[in-house]
Amino acid sequence: MEGLLTRCRALPALATCSHQLSQYAPQRFHHCAPGRGKRLMLSRMFQPQKLREDQVLSLEGRSGDLTCKSQRLMLQMGLIHPASPGCYHLLPYTVRAMEKLVRVIDQEMQTIGGQKVNMPSLSPAELWRATKRWDSMGRELLRLRDRHGKEYCLGPTHEEAITALVASQKTLSYKQLPFLLYQVTRKFRDEPRPRFGLLRGREFYMKDMYTFDSSPEAAQLTYSLVCDAYSSLFNRLGLRCIKVQADVGSIGGMVSHEFQLPVDVGEDRLVVCPSCHFSANMETLDSSRTNCPACQGPLTETKGIEVGHTFYLGTKYSSIFNAQFINVHGKPSLAEMGCYGLGVTRILAAAIEVLSTEDCVRWPGLLAPYQVCLIPPKKGSKEEAAAELAGHLYNHITEAVPQLQGEVLLDDRTHLTIGNRLKDANKLGYPFVIIAAKRALDDPAHFEVWCQNTGEVVFLTREGVLELLSQVQVV
Repeated sequence: MEGLLTRCRALPALATCSHQLSQYAPQRFHHCAPGRGKRLMLSRMFQPQKLREDQVLSLEGRSGDLTCKSQRLMLQMGLIHPASPGCYHLLPYTVRAMEKLVRVIDQEMQTIGGQKVNMPSLSPAELWRATKRWDSMGRELLRLRDRHGKEYCLGPTHEEAITALVASQKTLSYKQLPFLLYQVTRKFRDEPRPRFGLLRGREFYMKDMYTFDSSPEAAQLTYSLVCDAYSSLFNRLGLRCIKVQADVGSIGGMVSHEFQLPVDVGEDRLVVCPSCHFSANMETLDSSRTNCPACQGPLTETKGIEVGHTFYLGTKYSSIFNAQFINVHGKPSLAEMGCYGLGVTRILAAAIEVLSTEDCVRWPGLLAPYQVCLIPPKKGSKEEAAAELAGHLYNHITEAVPQLQGEVLLDDRTHLTIGNRLKDANKLGYPFVIIAAKRALDDPAHFEVWCQNTGEVVFLTREGVLELLSQVQVV
């Protein structure tokens, strides 16, 4: 970054401000759909911020309900709004970030051959009774009856539904396998005590993939392939997740791993061996064990947030629903299965939890709702003439850096000082904040650029700004 910023400082200057201003009549800022020549205005955004602590507490009802940083910040900054216990309205900034996360997930899943599907949230009770999970899932399963008395659940996961779907295809051949079928949908779980905002709710978004292979060996290869894709995903997001040995729980199977994001607010207790890199959820080990089962070295304990989970299922579900294929010998065989989850809304909240300060949201660079916030001077101030340059810079950015179309927001609340708007921009975590102030009226014009994720502040010409922003990656 420093090398790039150094090069930007040395670029040719802009034409003089007086020459630029003489070519344009005074302009007003207009809010239009993103695209060439259009501008996104902050004043038009639906974002009910609650910047005072007492306002946030009143939203959740009781002070004891506000228990982690990501929950507090997301409420304060107008990223989420409570609907009912464990359920939240996802507001525009959060939806944009989530859509970007889903695009990154799609890229990783489709790189390994994933095919996207979409299954109903309503799942018939008979499917769950077939696997005995209608009873074993207990009260966490949200159940309902339709007007005809038929029972359903709102799916927390879709092993039954996907296996029944594949089983309905009677002419599958080993040549077609493996199938890697996945979806990104709402899931439901009747949590007894929802808490931590989006980290533990009753309704949430999840990516769930289900794989079908022709042999145990092929299924193990697919399992490794998906785990590697998960590692690639978290690396791209800049999140230091660890893969730990885990319990199979109510889903079942023979092998299971969790992808955990270490953080103090995490509900899972983990152990890691610094010597051989063995790692596990403590629920899989004898509670009295203090040494590593792999190398006998000492274990370090930490806490984590589970953001991903993988299972090798074998034929647990395919045998119940008779999900078969014709093998190389022309005989029917049961498919070997795996299932793989990513908590989409949980990843967003967990990233905010680990990357943010106590007062300011910070996003993974790829997921920031908007990459750039442009702040013109206050109306009536000595620098007001620089407002024209701010408008022209907005146009130059969106035209010269095509990937940033729809990613630049103009803070047109010019009744506020630059300082007040900069504080808001800092709290919301735009990766780049560009200010047109006193030095924009210099010859050559320079803009104040705040690189939020590195803490750097530099003054760049228009060309310098464009070169800096041309390096921004957007999904």
